[in-house]
Amino acid sequence: MGKSISEVTMEDLVQAGLAIEEAKEFQRVLNEAVSGAERSDPRKVWREVVARRVLKPWHPHGLHQLIYYSVYADWDTSTNGPPPYWFPSQYESKHTNLGRLMENYGSKLLGTSYKDPITSFSQFQKFSVQHPEAYWSIVLKELSVSFHEAPKCILDTTDKSKHGGTWLPGSALNIAECCLLPRSHPRKEDSDLAVVWRDEGSDDSHVNHITLQELRQQVMLVANALHAIFTNGDAIAIDMPMTVNAVIIYLAIVLAGFVVVSIADSFAAKEIATRLRVSKAKGIFTQDFILRGGRKFPLYSRVVEADPIKAIVLPVMGKDVGTQLREQDLSWKDFLSGASHHPSSTSNIPSYRPIETVTNILFSSGTTGEPKAIPWTQLSPIRAAADVWAHLDVQVGDVFCWPTNLGWVMGPALLYSCFLTGATLALYHGSPLGRGFGKFVQDAEVTVLGTVPSLVKSWRSTQCMEGLDWTRIKLFASTGEVSNVDDDQWLSSRAYYKPVMECCGGTELASCYIQGSPLQPQVFGAFSTASVTTGIVILDEYGIPYPDDQACAGEVGLFPINMGSTDRLLNADHDEIYFKGMPMYKGMRLRRHGDIVERTVGGYMMVQGRVDDTMNLGGIKTSSIEIERVCDRVDESILETAAISIAPVNGGPEQLVIFVVLKKGFNIEPEQLKRIFSRAIQSNLNPLFKVNNVKIVPEFPEPLQTSY
Repeated sequence: MGKSISEVTMEDLVQAGLAIEEAKEFQRVLNEAVSGAERSDPRKVWREVVARRVLKPWHPHGLHQLIYYSVYADWDTSTNGPPPYWFPSQYESKHTNLGRLMENYGSKLLGTSYKDPITSFSQFQKFSVQHPEAYWSIVLKELSVSFHEAPKCILDTTDKSKHGGTWLPGSALNIAECCLLPRSHPRKEDSDLAVVWRDEGSDDSHVNHITLQELRQQVMLVANALHAIFTNGDAIAIDMPMTVNAVIIYLAIVLAGFVVVSIADSFAAKEIATRLRVSKAKGIFTQDFILRGGRKFPLYSRVVEADPIKAIVLPVMGKDVGTQLREQDLSWKDFLSGASHHPSSTSNIPSYRPIETVTNILFSSGTTGEPKAIPWTQLSPIRAAADVWAHLDVQVGDVFCWPTNLGWVMGPALLYSCFLTGATLALYHGSPLGRGFGKFVQDAEVTVLGTVPSLVKSWRSTQCMEGLDWTRIKLFASTGEVSNVDDDQWLSSRAYYKPVMECCGGTELASCYIQGSPLQPQVFGAFSTASVTTGIVILDEYGIPYPDDQACAGEVGLFPINMGSTDRLLNADHDEIYFKGMPMYKGMRLRRHGDIVERTVGGYMMVQGRVDDTMNLGGIKTSSIEIERVCDRVDESILETAAISIAPVNGGPEQLVIFVVLKKGFNIEPEQLKRIFSRAIQSNLNPLFKVNNVKIVPEFPEPLQTSY
């Protein structure tokens, strides 16, 4: 048990990094805040500390940790759940997207039980699961979605062969056109900034920008050029960083009636070839090189090695491609010149298609066997944007940045989430690991910043963002990996403790199934709710759902009626992967996602790992994530850990091995860590667990993807 907030001394403050005079002033301000709160409730004390901005973004992180942990020193998580660090206010909640919707429709939908957006959120979420038609009929009008042919209804469940029903049947549209047209609600004008960006190495230059009208003109130019080369319905790959040109190409492919094949720019030639083969791509857009940290890495040569299909090659710098092209390939400049020789193509643009038409082929990570080819229809972007609208509160006037790639689900989701809500898309052409990215976030006046936990860990450990002003950020988001509590606190503190919304979902869902919400108190490293309209249960080892209000852990099962979720795969049996063997619940076959989810007291959720990642240590099942959570915090020398179990060659129980990356300047023996880890795991998880080996390594490979 640490010191309580009333026991924090001047010496503690100095030890946390303050100079003596700073510490005196800080203690005075802290005492004022604490005395103004109801001391018996640490939540009110912390809320007062944050409201008075006692802790500044530039204060040492050790000070932030000292105050947070001191405030909650006597907090009992076993009875209270995890301690919250962010609380919605009544005023702010009514100005969020979802809060406004609830204020306008809450009484009509929930009757007299509706109180306000905060009090009634959980009830409203449950209502949206039971009555998705009511929710979607409202939200579709809040997004920049225009139908060429209106849907006959919101949801048709008469076809029992479709577990998830048929959404917006009979409708036709072009989802890229929806992104590009001005609109009165949400307000989008031709003069609005559609995209802002900066190239790595140009940190002191102005932020570049393109208006909605300019974006539309550029997309039309590329769409015309596509019609000069390809046939309607062709699949066309994009394998390049997520630059402004990549966004233009993506929208042009969809606008002109073709299909985007998403390939991450990190892939080797063999993986590129697999994705081109599975998707039957007829062409590919790529770059000559990738620029990272001032160094050029070849990309075009990997594409050439992968497949002989036609490549259209953009230069990483300047106007001319910096490498020799094959005879069948085109430079970006020559490709665009083809548009002027193909004027008749404009009659085909935009191409209006039924809503179930595939517009994008994405892939699962493919860590085992061939990657699953996941088709996104025109429903998928609507779902992705609607979740961001409701849970990340992205609005007209926001500047939304999330370092990612069009090869992963987060790339298309980010693109659509900006253009269908009226927000500005912010892109950094370079590595997000360094100060250059952080300065772009400051200079572009980003208001919503998405991250991946390993990125935040790197920022914090290298201190590369010190002195930058991120206080315009109203909300952070995090996905792709399990978050670390201390890293989340560091991130939140950069903007005076704005919320970090955790997001977890999948490419095949086009969204998240659990997230944070701006209408609920948030805790570090956890999800506060199932997504709006998404029903979930947590299953015990016999496949029986735990009661919704019970703290528990088990495999998550998703309700099948979930707008935007896939009903097919291009190279695998969809039913077998997502439904076969899942239990029935209230007359419906649950959908498999594969995560093990823990629900705490208080209803917060944490992902403990994958069902297929479960370890069996001495006959007791656990997950690597559960073990890593404990090990990451046992010693100040540890930057991060990775736990694996190994089956001995001659049989016997699985053995636990922990890989460790140490912080710079620290040195500790593996045997000493082994003893520390064993004690911590035995006291926090299970007294029968034993660490068999510890291996110290210089670094872990960077995660391949920024995904849900």
